[in-house]
Amino acid sequence: MPGMSDQTPGAPDFLTKPTLTGETVLLRPVTEDDVPALTPMFRDAELARLTGSHAGDTFDEPWLRRWYASRDEQDGRVDLAVVERATGNVVGEAVLNEYDRGNESCNFRIALVPHGHGRGLGTEATRLIVGHAFEQLGLHRVSLEVYAFNPRARRVYEKVGFVAEGVLRDALLWEGARVDATLMSILAPEWFRHRGNPRGRVAKVP
Repeated sequence: MPGMSDQTPGAPDFLTKPTLTGETVLLRPVTEDDVPALTPMFRDAELARLTGSHAGDTFDEPWLRRWYASRDEQDGRVDLAVVERATGNVVGEAVLNEYDRGNESCNFRIALVPHGHGRGLGTEATRLIVGHAFEQLGLHRVSLEVYAFNPRARRVYEKVGFVAEGVLRDALLWEGARVDATLMSILAPEWFRHRGNPRGRVAKVP
């Protein structure tokens, strides 16, 4: 059965890392060779603020290489590089993690390097990996948290069909100010109804 592991009957196959192709981006398994392209994400002060990464959350290149070298061995998560098809450049990563087998759910996160924003790459990457979560892994729920000072990201998630469920008050302490986070999710029945286009726009199939 598609999306099911041969080793554990009935369990989603997170161990097989897919390649997902869209119009403007391609998602493929991330490797340690992608570290130079991804390093700007970890050095960008604005991205650190938007993701709530405090100053102590620093990562040197050897650590990053070890981390990304081990991603293909991980069962229970999928880490994919976001590649801009027009240039072949790696512009970010998209991740399904925190798999909850008992509730058939997982968390989603995405991050792009500074020059990857504003061109719809993140929106298409989000559609591709969320579609994989429902159509291949057979999950029921994908969720995320977005901070109140990141409306751009929230708009992307809403375009794909994520729905706000509630507010985590004062979830982040950032430079002396406490910031709320909105919990958002998308469910399998919603996805299969609109395929990541809740506004009625039909996504083109590559």
